Amino acid sequence: MIDPIAIHLGPIEVHWYGIIIATAVLAGALLGTVEARRRGEDPDKGWSMLLLVIVTSIVAARLYHVIHEWGPVYSKDPLLIPQIWNGGIGIPGAIIGGALGIWWYTRRNAMPFARWLDIFAPALLLGQAIGRLGNFVNQELYGPPTNLPWGIQIDAAHRAGTPWDVITYPVATTHFVPLFAYEAVLNLIGMALLLYVARRYARRLYDGDVALLYIVWYGWVRSALETLRVGNWYIGPLPTATWLGLAGVLVAAAVLLLRHARGWGTPGAWMHEPPPAVETDGGGSPSVPPPESEPSPG
Repeated sequence: MIDPIAIHLGPIEVHWYGIIIATAVLAGALLGTVEARRRGEDPDKGWSMLLLVIVTSIVAARLYHVIHEWGPVYSKDPLLIPQIWNGGIGIPGAIIGGALGIWWYTRRNAMPFARWLDIFAPALLLGQAIGRLGNFVNQELYGPPTNLPWGIQIDAAHRAGTPWDVITYPVATTHFVPLFAYEAVLNLIGMALLLYVARRYARRLYDGDVALLYIVWYGWVRSALETLRVGNWYIGPLPTATWLGLAGVLVAAAVLLLRHARGWGTPGAWMHEPPPAVETDGGGSPSVPPPESEPSPG
């Protein structure tokens, strides 16, 4: 177990959770820059969009968590709602909020919405993988007791609402399934797959296909892991996130298959468009290098 406070700067406490989330955002943004340039889009517009997307993602993610924990936690102490540094965000909310932020920005700036979703999809998986380390620090997103060698300890305070009291399951000798680590690894695998598909089948994909594949991948990952998670929010026999994940998988897969079966799009659309205009340095030479050309699929 790690002290959640990384640094004390006088009266200010810098939490590991915040450092990890900031690192996740930066890593995702850098990957998004690479993908934007590869697709012929201006990376600077991605950076300009980032602040809005961060805000909408965090607000929606926190709202999802607060709704989830309203009865046992936030209804009793609403002042805890803005204390996001103590953990507590819902990835489904972050995904919806981020997509809304991208939609609003691209609509106002005449940018291709679906293409920018594709740009951010693998970047989001990278950010999610890094962000899951914050769950380790805050002792969140764990499963039942286990004898596996990579099980983790959970203190008494973070077992509230679970059947595993510290008398029957002593802290020193009881370990739990680190679901956050499983998701982090699966997110990295998903990121690698999306990047591979986006390059290998670039001439066949429609704008938005990579984003749909993200929903399919993350939907099944979350659906599977949520069945083992402690302290879930249930609707009927299954956790809410499992229902959302399964719905996402089915809808995204259906849309993906249907749009290709009926030709609802232009394969490799971004490859047929001229590169965006770049500002010059006053001497006629571009101040930003032109986008990289797409290699032919092997």
